[in-house]
Amino acid sequence: MARHRRKIPKSLVLSGNGINCELETAHANRLAGFDVEIVHISTLMEGTKNIHDYDFLNLPGGFLDGDDLGAGKAQAVKWKYQRIKDSESYFIDELLRFVSDGKLVIGICNGFQLLAKTGLLPAFKGDCRTQQVTLTFNESGRFQDRWVFLKVDPFSSCIFTRDIDRIYLPVRHGEGKLVAGRGNDVAELARDGHVVMQYCDENGDVRADFPYNPNGSAMSIAGLCDPSGRIFGLMPHPEAFVHYTQHPRWSREELPVEGDGLKIFRNAYTYILDGK
Repeated sequence: MARHRRKIPKSLVLSGNGINCELETAHANRLAGFDVEIVHISTLMEGTKNIHDYDFLNLPGGFLDGDDLGAGKAQAVKWKYQRIKDSESYFIDELLRFVSDGKLVIGICNGFQLLAKTGLLPAFKGDCRTQQVTLTFNESGRFQDRWVFLKVDPFSSCIFTRDIDRIYLPVRHGEGKLVAGRGNDVAELARDGHVVMQYCDENGDVRADFPYNPNGSAMSIAGLCDPSGRIFGLMPHPEAFVHYTQHPRWSREELPVEGDGLKIFRNAYTYILDGK
């Protein structure tokens, strides 16, 4: 009897309009086992590509729309108010249906900013259409390009960080300071399990001071998830550390071949492949 072969999960990685990390993100997906396609962001609005043909949507880092109006804001407005060509749907509606179908979304750096400004993150108390937090200019007033330690909340529902306690990744951003909007309490996000990652020191102790917290984020928050745990946004770049040669001390230390960031993509692959 022939063995049933499981279908390889399909991953969509956005490109265009200032996104510049699509190749690294696609590479990380391939290493994790995904069948990957890089798709220009405008084709989604034109209706020539359909996100429902994929299992996993990746919103990579970069400078989407030149960060005009603030990082990710212009595209968030487009997704909310511009209809998909020859359709009655707004793209935000298709994104919500994509997630309700049990599929996965990750937003990295600029992609995290986009998810926050559409309201898909943190979706506090189930409200996924209202912006509740923002990622604004670093407290230092400068672009930060450095490596950081991250502590993962073991009680978070995030499927991407399963079996991860601490992780080491690079950041490179000018607008990474997470703050809550009016009427929202960042501490409530933590109590409700939305806070996935916090900046910490080499011992795993959460730190608010620079350079451990490179941007001044409230509660040292580096990543958030929605209530389902299937939408995940983070400022550090997991796709930029998938092999030991990307580590800043790779020539001076004995390191595992696989970089810490690959664990996040492997968790996504395993979740989809196992159907849970």
